This record gives sequence, C-alpha cells and structure tokens, in this order.
Amino acid sequence: MNRPLPIAAGLKLLPDAIHTDIMTRVANHLMRGQDIAERLDYLEGKRICLSVSDTGNSFHIRIARRRLIRCSNHAPWDVRISGKLEDFWRLANRSEDPDTLFFNRDLELEGDTDAALYLKNLLDSVEFDFDRHLQEVAGPKMAPHVRKVIERSTLLQRAQRLVRA
Repeated sequence: MNRPLPIAAGLKLLPDAIHTDIMTRVANHLMRGQDIAERLDYLEGKRICLSVSDTGNSFHIRIARRRLIRCSNHAPWDVRISGKLEDFWRLANRSEDPDTLFFNRDLELEGDTDAALYLKNLLDSVEFDFDRHLQEVAGPKMAPHVRKVIERSTLLQRAQRLVRA
C-alpha cells in the first residue's frame, strides 16, 4: 500500500484552517455538475469534523447551500470521521471500499447517527462524472473542445494514475 508521506509532511507545515480552505475549495469545484451536490441537502447545516489521528490534524466543515464551508475548529461537530491519514487516502482514491473502511473500524464515525450513516452512504455512492463536471465548468459549447485538448495532452490519464498511486 502506498503511504501518503508527502501529504503527511505537508499537513504539518500549515495550520489546519488553511488545509481546510484548500480541501473545501477543491471539493466544491469537483462537485460542480455532480449528483452529490444535490444530495447534500439532507446534511444542510451539519458540521463535520475529519480527524486525522496519526498527524494530529482536524478539519471542520459545515454543509450550507450544497457546498462545503470551513468552520471554526472550536465549533461543536455533528459528525466526526476519524482515522489515520492512510485510511483517508484509501477512501479518497477509492482503493478501498468505504463500507470496508468503516466496518473494519479503520475509519470511525461518531455523532448524529442518522447524519453519519447518510454521510457514509453518500461517500460510498460517489461516482465522478468527468463529462458532466466539464460541461458545468466549461459550458456546453466549450466542453467538447476542452475534452479533446485534455485527451490529446494525456492530462486525464496522468490525473487518474496520480489518484491510484
């Protein structure tokens, strides 16, 4: 298993608030054109804490208007997901089934039971639709042209290899 050592080192360089800002901006961008954004309505107003035990980091986000927003690390959370960085990495790059990570207690859920289960099931069902995302970001007229440029430049294949690493 590939360990995300460069990420662990990077997490120690800057405050959690900066990492949370980056994470929420990337996630919000990636959710454009995806079904997951509409399914966040159930979690509206919920505060979620991602606690990385082996690096000591804690990321606090709130769901508002189908977006992730950084909130204070001192705000109480409704749901907390905790585990080691490697387990979060396996969840993010889909190298391990989310159900397995939670049932084996590699990642632990606590807090509001209904919201936690909804969040776990939401994470389990995420399927990224690159073409829908591209249409949302570039617009329907430009998306096919941008897709061709990406395919010719092999950026998509490189990104997929990076995620699998």
